[in-house]
Amino acid sequence: MKYFIELSYKGTAYHGWQNQPTALSVQEVIEKALSTLLGEQVSIMGAGRTDAGVHAKQMYAHFNTDAIFDAVNIVFKLNSFLPKDVAIHAIFKVKEDAHSRFNALSRTYLYRVTLKKNVFTFNDVFYVKQALDVDKMNKAAKILFEYKDFQCFSKSNTDVNTYNCDIMKAEWFFKDDELHFVIKANRFLRNMVRAIVGTMINIGLGKVSVESLHTIIQSKSRSQAGFSVPANGLYLIDVEYPEDIKI
Repeated sequence: MKYFIELSYKGTAYHGWQNQPTALSVQEVIEKALSTLLGEQVSIMGAGRTDAGVHAKQMYAHFNTDAIFDAVNIVFKLNSFLPKDVAIHAIFKVKEDAHSRFNALSRTYLYRVTLKKNVFTFNDVFYVKQALDVDKMNKAAKILFEYKDFQCFSKSNTDVNTYNCDIMKAEWFFKDDELHFVIKANRFLRNMVRAIVGTMINIGLGKVSVESLHTIIQSKSRSQAGFSVPANGLYLIDVEYPEDIKI
């Protein structure tokens, strides 16, 4: 049978989602716990590959197994085995051709910025000391909808077939003492969200104009875009699938 896992994790202690030969990953700790509980070697495939230090409020992964188990019970046991910064929320059966990565309709990321020094959240947000023009940043966010090719925001030497992404949502808004950026798309390139946020912060600081974003995107050059903001402020918050994927 094939199963989906719904989970969340705080990425601070991990070198990203995907298994690494010399560093600890979220995928590795889940595979070890699941293999121990099911009594067989289990490999899981995630909906995406978050970078080192990036968090996920909602992530999905799939795995195949011949083992028979009670889903509620295995969730409880997994959470007992796993470290405190990884949590399993649900395990459910899906169709045999279901794939956590390729069947995802969209992914949504949140980036958290604070304009006020906060001793309780400094590990979870990016602190910007200068004032930001949020109106300009939202005007820049609307420009993203005019394009498909976002090579300028992609990490260099990335092995992908296309740099095209369909952006469905992109906006800045205040929530309590924080400034949040939410972006939704069918797919994302490596480092894309962090590069977009860095570019828009430069716009908000007045270092570059809103209109210059057209030139940056059309250049397809990473060197033309802004800096990459720190990973600690980035959260994968939603992954959407077709309703009929479940059994």
